[in-house]
Formats: sequence, structure tokens, C-alpha cells
Amino acid sequence: MSLQDIFGLSGKVALITGGGSGLGRAMAEAVAEAGATPVCFDRDAAGLAETAAAMHARGLPCETMTGDITDEAAVDAAVAEIDRRFGRLDILFNNAGIGDPVPTLMHDCLTENWRKVVDINMNGVFYFARAALRIMVRQGSGKIINAASMWGLAGSSSVFPMPGYTATKGAVVNLTRELALQYAEKNIQVNAICPGFFVTKLGPYDENEFVEVTTNFTPMKRLAQPSEMKGTALYLASSASSFVTGACIVIDGGCMAK
Repeated sequence: MSLQDIFGLSGKVALITGGGSGLGRAMAEAVAEAGATPVCFDRDAAGLAETAAAMHARGLPCETMTGDITDEAAVDAAVAEIDRRFGRLDILFNNAGIGDPVPTLMHDCLTENWRKVVDINMNGVFYFARAALRIMVRQGSGKIINAASMWGLAGSSSVFPMPGYTATKGAVVNLTRELALQYAEKNIQVNAICPGFFVTKLGPYDENEFVEVTTNFTPMKRLAQPSEMKGTALYLASSASSFVTGACIVIDGGCMAK
């Protein structure tokens, strides 16, 4: 097989949650450039419009769906609509997520903030994975890429305390391993990406103090741009990773090597 065959995604359909900005937009661009049709799902309608406009301007396909990943019925309806329109779903990027609304020590953590993080970072991943797997099992193939975090592998309080975020991203890491085992014999690969500090809406990257702290914590002494996610996204979405499942690929500029 040629490299074009290995990394090519011609005829594939990819669903990207949180596709209205940041890493989700980069993931959509990556699969579109490789020949797939990306469907971006986000609650941010304006962000989705920007993603689609930017990609269409480059001659790339991009479909959009506005919705809330915490709404189980809306998730099921969106995936059913993709199945109806395309008759397949080959790739799911379970990317949407949030950090703790207020970084705080556990004893000061508000229940409402904890539940909000759990609802988006865990329940949303569950809803989309379950719906996508129903199609992937039927068609006998599929790729699920869950967006975890380096803070799913270690505590974040060496930089700032985020009990909800670290707990949910740790759960996503182990759910990835569990699903990898459950579907290994069904030709469905399930892997996770564990990013470090990427300049997205997930953090206050417009604040000098935050940028200084996160840059100094990163051994490479710089922050990553969303475009630096594209290579890993394509690797996990394509046949290049056909014998890779249950893996957690860390992209953090060396943070977890400490």
C-alpha cells in the first residue's frame, strides 16, 4: 500500500464534536484534506459557521449540526441523521469538553460546577460513543478517537487545581481502554488523544499570567497551535493505525515526561 492509501480517507464520513473551534476545527480540516466528509457538531452555531466558511473557502467539504452534547435525545437524533444521509459513520472524534468553570480546591468546589463538567466531559462522550458504535458494529468497522488530556494521566494542581476536569479526563482515558477491548474483534479501534497546552478556548490564553505559567511548565517552552493536532488526528482516523487500539497518545511538549 502507498502512503496515500494508508492515510487516505476517501469516501469516509467523520463526526467531530466541538467542531466549531480549536482542536475540533483542526480535526475536521485534517480528515477533509485526506478525502473524508466531516460533520461538525457544536452548540456554538456561529463557530460552526466560521468552521464551514473557512473550509469551503479552501474547497474542502464540511457539514454542520448545532446541538448540545449533554442532550441524549439530540445526540441520538444527530447520529441517526448522519446514518440516514450517508448510510455510514466511519470516524468519531469525541472532542467537545470544558475545564472547571472555576479552578478550585475540592473543598471549595461547587456541586453545580462539578455536575456541569461531568455532564459534558463524561456523559457527552458516552452518548456519542454509544450512538456511533451502533452504526460501526453494523458496518463492521470504525474509528473512535476520544479527546482526553495530559491531566487525565496526572493531577493538574502542579499548575492549577481542576478536580472536575482531571476526574473526567481520567475517566475518558480508562473508558477508551474498556471500549478498545470490547470492540477489538469487531474491527473498531478506540484510542485517546491526551493534549497538553494548546491555544484554544479551553483556557484563558489571552491572559499573560496564564500563558507564562503554562509555557514555563512545558519543557519545549512554548504552547501548541491547533494545527499541530492534525497529524495525530489523521493517524488515528486512518488505516495507518489499523493495529492500534486502547492507546493514549500524549501531545504535550514533554510535560508528562517529567
